Amino acid sequence: MESQNDKPHIKLLLSSEDNTKLLASQLARSKTIGRVFLLYGDIGAGKTFFARAFIQEILSRYGLPEDIPSPTYTLVQTYETPELDIWHVDLYRLVSNQDIIELGITDAFNSDICLVEWPEKLNENIPPDAVHIELNYHSEFKRECTLTCNDQEVLNTLRTVIEKLPNEN
Repeated sequence: MESQNDKPHIKLLLSSEDNTKLLASQLARSKTIGRVFLLYGDIGAGKTFFARAFIQEILSRYGLPEDIPSPTYTLVQTYETPELDIWHVDLYRLVSNQDIIELGITDAFNSDICLVEWPEKLNENIPPDAVHIELNYHSEFKRECTLTCNDQEVLNTLRTVIEKLPNEN
C-alpha cells in the first residue's frame, strides 16, 4: 500500500478483537461509505476476521446467519442479500491480472459489496473510491488500523464512524 504520509488517512488502535469487530460492524452499517473495501496486512493480522464481522453484520439485517469461511482456497465467497451480493475475495494465490478479470471481481466492484484481501494483486484494477484498510500487529490482540480513501466525503464519513469507537491512541 502507498505510504500514508502522502494521503489523508485515519489511524486508530483496535485494542481487542471486539473493537475490530465493532469497527467492521459500524462500517457495514454505513450506507454512504462505499462498496469496495481493500484489506491489507500480513498473514494473521485480522483481515479475514474483519471481513467475517462485516459480512455477518449485513447478513444479520436480513436474518441470514451464515458461517463465513476464509476464501483462501476458493478465492471468492459470495453471499446473497435481497439488495445486493457481498463478495469476499482473497487474492493471495492469484498469479496474473487475467485471473482477476476471469473471476468477475472488477464487474462486482460496480454492483456489489466487495471485501478484498491482498488487494495489492489488483494493480491497476483498484477502484479509485475504494476504502483501504490496513491492519498491522501492535501486540497479540491489538491492531493498528489505518483507513484511507481518495474520496474526501467518504473519508469524512469514516471519521464520523470512527468517533463512535473506543480508541486507545
